[in-house]
This record gives sequence, C-alpha cells and structure tokens, in this order.
Amino acid sequence: QVQLMEAGGGLVQAGGSLRLSCSASRNIFTFDSMSWFRQPPGKERESVAQITNSNRPKYADAVKGRFVISRNNTANTVYLQMNNLSPEGTAVYYCNVDGKALYGGIFWGQGTQVTVSS
Repeated sequence: QVQLMEAGGGLVQAGGSLRLSCSASRNIFTFDSMSWFRQPPGKERESVAQITNSNRPKYADAVKGRFVISRNNTANTVYLQMNNLSPEGTAVYYCNVDGKALYGGIFWGQGTQVTVSS
C-alpha cells in the first residue's frame, strides 16, 4: 500500500502563486511516475502535470509555462509550483502515483483545495 499526503492548498488572488506538496509513504523511486490532477467544481478530474522517475516532466496545455512539477527523492515528496493562477485554477488538486510495478495499483491522495479569487 501507498499513502499520499497533499498540503499547500488555500485561497489566493488571481495572479498569485501557491506551492503544493505530496509526501509519499514509500520511496518515490519505486513509482514509475508521480502526477498532479485537479477536479474543478462540477467537472471531471483532469491531468495537470506528471514527472517520471527519470525526472521528465509533462504538462497539460492549460498550465504550461505557469506550473512547475518537481521532486525531492530524499524527502519522498513531489511538488507543484503554481504561478500566475487564474480563477479557472479553482479545484481540488490530487496527487497520484503509478505504483503498479511494485504495489499493484495506482494510488491517490485525499486532495487539497485551491481557490483562486478574481
């Protein structure tokens, strides 16, 4: 089993920044990838960013140039730096890891709320 704990959500004005963190109960090198998803109110969950265990990032078009995903292997933590936030960024943000190889599944955190006011 893998436990994930997100932190860093909150209320921010449009144009502001927030940094989310996701701490894992396992060595993050054991995951093929770690990702951030978000679910805006009344909408489907969508992918935001992903980073592989070879440190390759990938971003959704909506956040390219504004969000940065990174990882600290020593701390078993992945981060999402979100800059120049817009009200469309209001959502519950979830951490996700692909642990199929060693743990038999994909795991999700409990989510952290981000609210961007206009």
